[in-house]
Amino acid sequence: MRAGLSWLRILGDLVHFLCLGLRSRTSLAAENLFLRKQLAFYQERKVKPRRADNPTRLTLVLLSRWFNWRDALTVVRPRTFIAWHRKGFRLFWRWKSAAGRRPIPIELQRLIRRMARENPSWGEERIANELFLKLGLRLSPRTIRKYLPKSPPANGEPRGDQRWTTFLKNHARGIIACDFCVAVTATFRILYVLVVMEHGSRRLIHLNATAHPTAAWTLQQLRETIPSDHEYRFIIHDHDTIYSAEFDASLTRLGLKVITTPVRSPQANSLCERLIGTLRRECLDWIIPLSEGHLSKVLASWMVHYNRGRPHSALGPGIPDPRLADLRVKPCGHRLPVGHRVVATPILGGLHHEYSLQRLAA
Repeated sequence: MRAGLSWLRILGDLVHFLCLGLRSRTSLAAENLFLRKQLAFYQERKVKPRRADNPTRLTLVLLSRWFNWRDALTVVRPRTFIAWHRKGFRLFWRWKSAAGRRPIPIELQRLIRRMARENPSWGEERIANELFLKLGLRLSPRTIRKYLPKSPPANGEPRGDQRWTTFLKNHARGIIACDFCVAVTATFRILYVLVVMEHGSRRLIHLNATAHPTAAWTLQQLRETIPSDHEYRFIIHDHDTIYSAEFDASLTRLGLKVITTPVRSPQANSLCERLIGTLRRECLDWIIPLSEGHLSKVLASWMVHYNRGRPHSALGPGIPDPRLADLRVKPCGHRLPVGHRVVATPILGGLHHEYSLQRLAA
């Protein structure tokens, strides 16, 4: 806004100058003498002149090219006037040199910032090599440095920090979590379902039900689930009274460090809570258990389906059981592979189905 007003003032001075060019020489000389008398009067009264703004300075510098400005200069000192001229030249040269080298495309700028955010330990040279060798884009490290994010490094470290999600993914294979949910039988008997899962693979490693959950029963379930040569380091559970001090001490002797979630903070055990929600929506909400044994058989059938036949979106999508990672079929567009047909396998009496390809007989 201010820049626009400045240019309007300069344009007004230019129009005024052109209008003065149409007047006679005698008229201009008389006006010039009249204005000099006024300036001399202000100097005698020692009136402090107002500081000139940028449009006024530029106008005075341009007008000085038409006459001997040293004889008429009374508002400022010659040294100040010369400084104005130098400042105007610097502005002119900055404007002339503003074009410079063409910037790289916006998409490439975004890609550089994305690579810097996703790989905080990479520098401009590493990003330049990655772009050249993998994508065929030749950029100098100095150019890449120009488009890197300007945020300061954390804690003054020369390298950035990793995200919490990255840290958790790298340590998820050593974490298991457990929790309880309830199911109601046909006779309104409450059964308690124990859920134990791996964080890394999202695999459900144990699922069982009982009418009387105790610390001894829960500990026995974990002993049957966790092998002696396990690689787990942490186990997560809440503040339920089932998890007593003796229970935690027994888990410590099994080589596990117990992490207790804060009170009323289900998000601290979010993966297990989400698994329980899936168990309810896909299994418990659709059946009425007749007994404890009936519920255990249903849970065992659903557990196999969850680990080996149900895709999990957080895995890419993928199957939680890592032993079935090689069963993924290569994508082939919108057509089925030649010589194959789709086979549906019912789960839980047809409540769910698993689909697979079967080769047609020759």
